[in-house]
This record gives sequence, C-alpha cells and structure tokens, in this order.
Amino acid sequence: MSEALAEKRLQELGIELPTPPQPAGSYTRSVRSGNQIFVSGQLPLTAGEMVFSGPVGEGGLSVEDGAEAARLCALNALSILAADAGGLDNVRIVRMTGYVATAGAFAGQAAVMNGASDLMAAVLADAGVHARVAVGVQRLPLDAAVELEVIAEVNG
Repeated sequence: MSEALAEKRLQELGIELPTPPQPAGSYTRSVRSGNQIFVSGQLPLTAGEMVFSGPVGEGGLSVEDGAEAARLCALNALSILAADAGGLDNVRIVRMTGYVATAGAFAGQAAVMNGASDLMAAVLADAGVHARVAVGVQRLPLDAAVELEVIAEVNG
C-alpha cells in the first residue's frame, strides 16, 4: 500500500492523525526489533487528556463509547507507526491486544475492540487486518476505559 493511499483513506474518513503521544512513564512509545515494531499500550488520549475513562458495561460507558475509545487508541498507535516506521506505506498490523476496563458481568470486550480493528482495516486495507486478543480487566492506567497494544511488521 502506498503512503498516498493511506493518506487518501484518512482524508476520505475525515481523520487527521494526532501528534504521536509521549509515554506516561518510564518506557518508550515503541521499540523496533528486526522488521517488527512493538507499540506500547495506547490510551484514549487527545492532546494528553483522557477522553474515555472508567469501566465499560453495567453502569459505566456503553459499548459504543468503548468502541470509540478503542478507535482513539488505534489512531494514537497509527500516529506512532507513521512516525517510527517511515510512513504507513511500510506497515502491516500483525497483532493487537486490547484491554477493556469492565464493570460487572460485561463480556462484550470483542465488540469494544472492533472500534480499533475496523479503523485499522479502513485505513490500511488488507495490511490492517490482524490477529487480536480482547481482555477484560478491572482497572487500567489513568482510569482509561481501553488500552491498546500493537505489533506491526515493517517492510523496507
């Protein structure tokens, strides 16, 4: 996929990639090992501010809110990959692991993580289709609703 195509898809979707977020602790935003980039867990932040916090499910955020949080995490991950891989034309998403802060007996983690998965496929086409894990947890850093970890393959 060419960078121009990824950029065109972003424009068609009305999306501008954010500035790559800075780490919130003692780690780096990504590490390249061979032809893979491991993107640290991304939170639903915009300009350093938490947009979606608290649990998803019973008495908390809706599945739709959770999916939007996952989508925002994916946008942050894409911004890191674009910067650290030399452009989105060089990237194939291999695997994503999504952590969803859940309330009660909520078991819709997969539906929440579809927000991130659908965005990757919309922007990167076949190179955005990936293996995935969706896990429910009691709490996430900074009281985030979702955290997303991404492993990508870099071509070139």
